[in-house]
Amino acid sequence: MNDCLFCKIAAGEIPSTKVYEDEYVYAFNDIDPKAPTHILFIPKQHIQSAAHIDGDNSFIVSKIFEAISKVAKDLGLDDGFRVVSNVGESAGQTVPHLHFHVLSGRDMTWPPG
Repeated sequence: MNDCLFCKIAAGEIPSTKVYEDEYVYAFNDIDPKAPTHILFIPKQHIQSAAHIDGDNSFIVSKIFEAISKVAKDLGLDDGFRVVSNVGESAGQTVPHLHFHVLSGRDMTWPPG
């Protein structure tokens, strides 16, 4: 999508602090972190949200979680981390492109806050 913020970040058209990249996944530090470690993992292919995952694109989610596991190990997130994906505006999704927040470095509360 030409006007998608995360598509532009993945394509290198908008600067970001890259943490990880492969053929399917791009990960970068969140510009408004909610924890000492706050990384966004996005598919390079535009998928609007988790509600738009289907048989044709679901393999990308496994690629994202493989990348999350690798980065968590590389960063030594041994005390734990949280993975969050919001779906829709009422759930807090501000960019309509599938993404997973990985947060670590502080105690997490539930409900999130």
